[in-house]
Amino acid sequence: MDVSGSVPPAKEGEPAAAPADPLAYEGVWRFTVPAVEESVPQARRAVRDLLGRQGVPADRDLVYSLLLIVSELVTNSVRHAALLSPQVAVEVAIGREWVRVAVEDNHPYRPKALEADFGQTGGRGLLLVREVTRESGGVCDVEHTSTGGKVIWAALPLAAPTG
Repeated sequence: MDVSGSVPPAKEGEPAAAPADPLAYEGVWRFTVPAVEESVPQARRAVRDLLGRQGVPADRDLVYSLLLIVSELVTNSVRHAALLSPQVAVEVAIGREWVRVAVEDNHPYRPKALEADFGQTGGRGLLLVREVTRESGGVCDVEHTSTGGKVIWAALPLAAPTG
């Protein structure tokens, strides 16, 4: 899945494709919330409202998946990064065929999706994010930021995966 928004290169002997005009719902939005528990539902509502306000053609299941991902990622930042990151940034990038949500904090620890331990009552948020993203036909990753923190993102297709 191409989430860069770039135009594919032309084949030899063909003219380069012109970028398509952006659709009304396309764009990138970013906001910050304090690294406190109350910010989890606040971030979820902000993303839900943005998707509705922009008229993103997302079905109920996709919206639910995106909101679950935002909840898990903001919760992780609040629980594990608040000491080094009093603010958490949430970014929503909407393209013609995909929606990407990202949560950034200033903590340098790069978490890994843990294996499910059904005896635990917590610690499975990234595993859940990974599985929800995979089932939706999307991709997710963790990257370091230039300021020493990290951003965890998931990009999900607007259309249901085929095949």
